[in-house]
Amino acid sequence: MNIRTEIIAVGSELLLGQIVNSNAQFLSQQLAELGLNVFYHTVVGDNPARLDQAIEIAKKRSNVIIFTGGLGPTKDDLTKETISKKLGKQLVFDQSALHSIEQYFSKTKRVMSENNKKQALVIDGSYILKNDYGMAPGMALQVDETIYMLLPGPPSEMRPMFQRYGKEYFHNILGLQDRITSRVLRYFGIGESQLETDIQDLIDYQTNPTIAPLAAEGEVTLRLTAKHKEEKEANMLLDEIEKKINERVGEFFYGYEQTTLFNELNNLLMEKGKTIAAAESLTGGMFSEKVTALEGAGLVFNGSIVAYTNDVKQSVLQIDKHILDTYGAVSEQCAKEMATQIRKLTASDIGISFTGVAGPSKQEDKPIGMVFIAIAMSEDNVKVFHLNLAGSRNGIRVKAVKYGCHYLVKLLKEIE
Repeated sequence: MNIRTEIIAVGSELLLGQIVNSNAQFLSQQLAELGLNVFYHTVVGDNPARLDQAIEIAKKRSNVIIFTGGLGPTKDDLTKETISKKLGKQLVFDQSALHSIEQYFSKTKRVMSENNKKQALVIDGSYILKNDYGMAPGMALQVDETIYMLLPGPPSEMRPMFQRYGKEYFHNILGLQDRITSRVLRYFGIGESQLETDIQDLIDYQTNPTIAPLAAEGEVTLRLTAKHKEEKEANMLLDEIEKKINERVGEFFYGYEQTTLFNELNNLLMEKGKTIAAAESLTGGMFSEKVTALEGAGLVFNGSIVAYTNDVKQSVLQIDKHILDTYGAVSEQCAKEMATQIRKLTASDIGISFTGVAGPSKQEDKPIGMVFIAIAMSEDNVKVFHLNLAGSRNGIRVKAVKYGCHYLVKLLKEIE
């Protein structure tokens, strides 16, 4: 059976932009791990006629249709009513769900209104997906070679329901045997287009494993997905393709799965037994905020000074007035002195500084996007990195912080 999957998210709040359709993203990732290709994402409001039309379109191009939302107790929750009518099926009470709803209201000493019973209605003949975190059960059924699955809208209910019961349903009904194993590789310092160019032949001839590049804010990730009956064999396939990829772009690789540059920095500082402090001008404390957000930051982070004006750079960071007058605050010389001074003032092993122009206009006749990052690893070992970044004011600041973290990770890895 050639599976063509479509996800239909139901809810006017999605069309109004009041909430983000994170359910479709989650389901696409989960379905990819099952080896089921998602061809279409559809969003439709709480309107029976338009939902009916969306179902009609989906039936012509997809043979697995997954719905999220519209299973609740209110008048605009019409998903199962519309689908049951479309399929010529009756709605019946699922006694287990009805009992759970009644118990909930009894336990909380609240009166159950009649419309709450509506949540226990399911399409007759469907396979019930238990809701462990809410009231309305999900359901799945196959009609005329098309599989329909209905899931609740709240992510806190939908996600565990699909992971615990929805996946099992697809395994059973489709006879899925191969294990889908994924691995995410994370890169920084190389653009998505350049990375794709460097591994284009591997992407062009991919079969198993597959390679999917994904761009994030200033970063690039590669999702590798292998299919095999044995997980051990799937991991061997992933190891092989990862090695080929990193033979070409390994200098930009920094970690796996959901890690971040800051997680890697935190781990390395702990591993090497080093402390760090920051002097921030351009970034306004953003670097320090990211570092201190991690558990255990108190063991490696001594403190920071946000020296946004030249007066503060002089009076607090003790930057020589001659440097500011001769070279300016946005300069290699100033960045170097800032990193050196913050290291000394906080008695830290490492000092890092950020200075530059984020916009909206030039500063000291320096262009927007000019950034200097300095890292003082010791009194006589200070490296300065000069960047020319593009983007919005905030985008430049975010990129600068990530570059600073990237350089620190590389330097710490060189320490024996």
